This record gives sequence, structure tokens and C-alpha cells, in this order.
Amino acid sequence: MSAATDQPTAAGPTGPAADDGSSGPAWVPTRALGRAVLLTGLLLVLGVALGRVDLVLLAAPFAIGAAVGLRRMPRAAPEITIEADSEHVVEGGKVTAGLTVANPDGITYDLVVVRTRTSPWLRLEKADRPFGITVRPQRWRAIDLPGEALRWGRHDVGPAAARVAACGGLLACRPVLTPARAVRVYPVTEPFAAVDAMPAAAGLVGNHRSRRPGEGGELAGVRPFAPGDRLRRIDWRVSLRTRDLHVAATLSDRDAEVLLLLDVLGEAGRSGGIRGSASVLDTTVRAAAAIAEHYLQRGDRVSLLEYGQSARRLRPATGRRQYLTALEWLLDVRPEASDGDPSEHLLGMQHISSDALVVVLTPLVDPRAADMLAQLAQSGRFTVAVDTLPAEVTPPRRSTWTPLATRFWRLERENVLGRLREHGVPVVTWAGAGSLDLVLRDVARTASAPRGR
Repeated sequence: MSAATDQPTAAGPTGPAADDGSSGPAWVPTRALGRAVLLTGLLLVLGVALGRVDLVLLAAPFAIGAAVGLRRMPRAAPEITIEADSEHVVEGGKVTAGLTVANPDGITYDLVVVRTRTSPWLRLEKADRPFGITVRPQRWRAIDLPGEALRWGRHDVGPAAARVAACGGLLACRPVLTPARAVRVYPVTEPFAAVDAMPAAAGLVGNHRSRRPGEGGELAGVRPFAPGDRLRRIDWRVSLRTRDLHVAATLSDRDAEVLLLLDVLGEAGRSGGIRGSASVLDTTVRAAAAIAEHYLQRGDRVSLLEYGQSARRLRPATGRRQYLTALEWLLDVRPEASDGDPSEHLLGMQHISSDALVVVLTPLVDPRAADMLAQLAQSGRFTVAVDTLPAEVTPPRRSTWTPLATRFWRLERENVLGRLREHGVPVVTWAGAGSLDLVLRDVARTASAPRGR
């Protein structure tokens, strides 16, 4: 249940509050004050005109009550502040939000009605109703709004508005508004682990076995001793048998670059949050977060790129900082309808390294996505397509022909998947842990195979 606490203003927040932008004083008379003045004046006029003292005595309580209520008038507007979590909040995690109303004046606020808007993806307790509280002089009261984050993204708590009555209800403050506070909800990281070697490793150091000789732990063979070889590499058994010095040759351990290419040309399916159905963007963002976390923990370089009109890009880097940056980058993923060809921005600017493993997260709904995959394969890049289209997605029923049209569309889509495989692009449906193991194994085997001239 939401709780309100009363604290002195010296210990509370002092953030400025925004008003509604109207000119004039912050405090205005209420209808109660208008009725008191009107009734007092009417009784006095009638008492003097008719010479009746009882009417004058009857008006006295109204006049005295209004004077007593207005003996101390408020000078400043109340302050309202929105508190929201700024820490690492993940889908399905707890969110702590709240409203704070501060009274900088020396009089009591008889009634404060405060209400806030919230994002539908933040389930905050009783945030859908107004709260009525009182605030004593030079103090502030806080209303706690605990809740739960249902979906990844940037969600707002607010804006919030407060209306205050004081002086026995004779004065009211104009509505005080405060801007919204954003809560960053990061996508939940689905379990993912790929144990196979990378098809290409081009960095200087890392955890993957490369095809290049160098200082590493993987034995590549035995060769004759050459100037510059270390003595600890001498294979004495072979050297004694051949009467010539031989050294053990090893393969260098290098890092790899992984490019996560997100297809944002459209959205399909309905998002139900962390406990409901997943849309295309939900699957894409959660899978990208899981893959990025896996490879960054292994010391690889990870970059992200959108296949859309804006072609947003996150440069490759390694480490924990890159993982947090990638999560922030994923919060701004939005569907982008485009009539042009995003491939011009994708390949024309040389955004994709020739040695990078390109993991394309796409629902394969737009024909341009299939063309892009074919271009990547023809350019010689190591490409893996991850199908992010939910199996239960169907178009809205518009006529009796809709189911038949949907069936034909799915058959055509299967044909597209078959043609992509013929071009050498493996397509796998995202299923969490082990989704890419078999595909990466085949890609690594193909990359290590000798090429004919």
C-alpha cells in the first residue's frame, strides 16, 4: 500500500516545481471565499437599509471567520517532485517511485490533491488515482509508489500535478505541474552460450584460436628452428631424432569482432511485457542483449548496427563498459518504416569489417532484409541470420480470405529461407541457450576449409 510520510523541509527535496504557465498570482480566491464575501455584504446592506440589527449580527460570523482564515496568507507556491529509480532496473524487476509535496510557507496546507501519470509498462501501486494529503508548515510529505517494470525501454513517471487549498479552503493554488522522470528498464538477458570457435579472429589477443601462427596454446605442428624462436619452444625429442633443432609451432589466440545487425524496418506481433507474448522487437532486443553479454564476457569486440533509415551504430569495443553502453543503445530501438534501400548506408560506408561475424536479427518480413542478407553473403562476410518472428504471429482477420492469404505468405517465406540457405546464409530461430551453436560450428568449418583457386 502507498505510504505518505511527513518530514521537515530541511531534510526533504528542494527541487523546483513547474507551474501551468499561466500569469497572475499563484494563490487565488475560492468559491467559498466569494460566497462568504457576497453573503456578508448582502446581510450588511439589508441590515442598514431595513434598520435591522439582527441581520448585521448574522453577518458578523461570516466576516470574522473570513478575517481569521486570511490572517496569515501563503506567499509561495508548493513544490512537487517526482522520485524515480535511476539504478539498474531489468524487466520484471522492482521499481521504486514516489511523489513529494513540500510546503515552504508558514501555514498548513488543508488539502493537497496530487496525481501523476505513468507509463503503461510501469505497474505502480495505486498510481491511477489521486491522493489527498495535508502538509504542515515548513514540512514535506512523500507518497511512495512501489511497482514493477513490465517491459524494456525508457518509461516516464509523470508529469504530476498538485492542487492545494489553504486558509480554511478560502484560497487555492493554481495547478502546479512538474515534468516527468524517465526510468530506464533494461531488457532481460536470456540465457545464451555459444561454445564453438569463431569463424575469423583478427585481433591481437583473445580467447579464440585463430588460423595464424603465433604465441598461443594450440599446437599447430613442428617446424625447423628459425632465428627469433624462443628456446622454450624447442622440441627436444624431434631435434634428437633428426639431429636438427625443431620447435613446436602454435596458433595465436586472438579476439573476434561480432556485429549485431538489427532489422528495424517493421514491427510484428503484440508485446505483452515480461510475462506476456513477445513482439519482433522484444525478441530482437532481448536476443541482442544476450549475445552481446556472452561475447563481451569472453573478451571479444562487439558492435551494433540498425538496418533502417537512420542506421544507428555503436562502435566495436570490449569490456563491461561496452556492455552497459550496448544496453543503453538498445533502449532506443524503434521500428522505422522506410521506402528507400537501407543497404546503401549499410555497405556503402564500410561499416562492416570483413573479418567480423555478422549476426543479423530479422523477422524476414520485408523483402529488403532478404536482399541484404544475400549481399552480405556475396561480399564474403561470415553471416548468420536469426529469425525473430514469433511463431504465433498472424495478421488481423479482415475477411474470409485472410487465413488462406496468411498460409500462402508463410509458404513464400519458407521459399525465401530456402534461397538464403542456398546462398550460404544459415537461418536459425532464436531459442535462447545454444541457439547458434550448430550454425557457428558450420560457419567455422566453412571458414577454415581450404579455398580453391
